[in-house]
Amino acid sequence: MGQNENDPSSAEPWPSLVKYNNASVVTTKDPPKDKKTGKKQPQVEQQRPSVLQTEDVLDSLLPPRIWTDKGVKYIQHVSSAPATRLDVVNLQEKLDQELQRRQARETGICPIREELYAQCFDELIRQVTVNCAERGLLLLRVRDELRMTIAAYQTLYESSVAFGLRKALQAECGKANMEARIQQMETEIKELDRQVTDWKNKCDLIEKRESERKAYEDKKHAEEIAYYTKSNKQLKTQLEAFLAPAKK
Repeated sequence: MGQNENDPSSAEPWPSLVKYNNASVVTTKDPPKDKKTGKKQPQVEQQRPSVLQTEDVLDSLLPPRIWTDKGVKYIQHVSSAPATRLDVVNLQEKLDQELQRRQARETGICPIREELYAQCFDELIRQVTVNCAERGLLLLRVRDELRMTIAAYQTLYESSVAFGLRKALQAECGKANMEARIQQMETEIKELDRQVTDWKNKCDLIEKRESERKAYEDKKHAEEIAYYTKSNKQLKTQLEAFLAPAKK
């Protein structure tokens, strides 16, 4: 990017595609003093000829460049000379040369290409303004509107990039928290699996004990039934033997 053209402390500005007059030294003269009072007399503004109206419009559209070199202040106004067809052809050639010399990118976002095309458009505004000031003012409105639109898109792009970065950071933090939560849940699952295994082993052991106890109780019950059945038969036999002689 070029140096600030309106900064008085800066050195000579970069060459521009806009056509300028030769630079002139800025001089400041104090107004003459009144011989009687010794005070400075107010300057009376002189009527400017109508020829300078175009220069005034150009200065309002394209401010003059001001810089300081070795303590000397210079000013350079845009040229009010009408443009010919050859000037337009030379402008196009100079634009292509500057694009190549400054190695501007042909596609994508390129500040160098943007600056050179802005200078080219300003030069076209100057050429049009020299022939018709109203048309130049209208072109200036178009240029400013385009710049505002580009600035709005740039702001939107920067805000979207910042939003994307914030979301990426949030996602990264959320990812770390989620990984920690997953690890915690995996640990809890392992602990629950261990508890399930323990309870299952306990259930198997209890079932085995109950099965053994039931088998023992069933066997004991069967033995008691067999014992009482046998005893009953013996008693019945003895009773029948005891009652048999009495019947005779």
